[in-house]
Amino acid sequence: MIKIGIVGGTGYTGVELIRLLAKHPQAKLTAITSRKEDGMPVAEMFPSLRGWVDLAFSDPAHADLKQCDVVFFATPNGIAMSQARELLDAGVRVVDLAADYRIKDIATWEKWYGMQHATPELVAEAVYGLPEVNREQIRGARLVANPGCYPTAVQLGFLPLVEKGLVDVNHLIADAKSGVSGAGRKAEVHSLLAEAGDNFKAYGVAGHRHLPEISQGLGNIAGKPVGLTFVPHLTPMIRGIHATLYARLNADVDLQLLYQQRYADEPFVDVLPAGSHPETRSVRGANVCRIAVHRPQGGDTVVVLSAIDNLVKGAAGQAVQNMNIMFDLDEGLGLDVVPLLP
Repeated sequence: MIKIGIVGGTGYTGVELIRLLAKHPQAKLTAITSRKEDGMPVAEMFPSLRGWVDLAFSDPAHADLKQCDVVFFATPNGIAMSQARELLDAGVRVVDLAADYRIKDIATWEKWYGMQHATPELVAEAVYGLPEVNREQIRGARLVANPGCYPTAVQLGFLPLVEKGLVDVNHLIADAKSGVSGAGRKAEVHSLLAEAGDNFKAYGVAGHRHLPEISQGLGNIAGKPVGLTFVPHLTPMIRGIHATLYARLNADVDLQLLYQQRYADEPFVDVLPAGSHPETRSVRGANVCRIAVHRPQGGDTVVVLSAIDNLVKGAAGQAVQNMNIMFDLDEGLGLDVVPLLP
């Protein structure tokens, strides 16, 4: 059994990790930390876990995380980078669900996240945890940077086109929408029901923290810098991301066949039949990205629709997928969840 620690178990990604790992046949939850809730039974805070998890939250200072095989950081940005070195030195593998190790250029990271990086020497070692691109590197990694939610949906949508050089990478457009859980489990005015309900708005148009992450990933795939316009939106729903992606084709290609062949062996990417329109509710609670590709009026613009659950394939589910790869397990262990409907 893999002994698992979770740092930051009271947020949405934390409880989603606990939910998935509680039924994982090779996982043993040994520590779930929270300074504020030290001593509180996990199932008291999250009654949905009654009968599944009998641990109590523990203060990180007292949790023996060095005895774990892997530690997940489901924490705000800046926490993992202050603790990762000590864990790695103790032989513990680390999966960071925040952004501390996603961006390779330290100056770029510090610009977008507004703080000095505590362990820049680990950034080069960290493997970006998008399995559909970096599976073999993940397998041998000590430190995995779990991708963000928007970056997962956008990169998986653009990947086959950029990989084959079939579009103008200088003019990519990603129009993406997210449910309010993407903002985290904290009290903020913009996520109150009376503020977010019956409302729809764009935000971060001038620049969003996920922009450099997406640009880096697509640039690595293209082998050169890309030009990306990324506009996120907040929608009045709890879970889900829907990304509508636009690119200009520079070659005539069977788009449906291209996507079907690229993702034929990917267990968590579902290419829908031609003419389909993926819905966020079709992925709710599951570690799957559903994609449809269109060529409106047979023109030179390709439109890709990509839908994920931001808390699962966009966060905790992908983290468990990465753990499975790191420990040479079946990639789908603990992730055989049928999406919830309605």
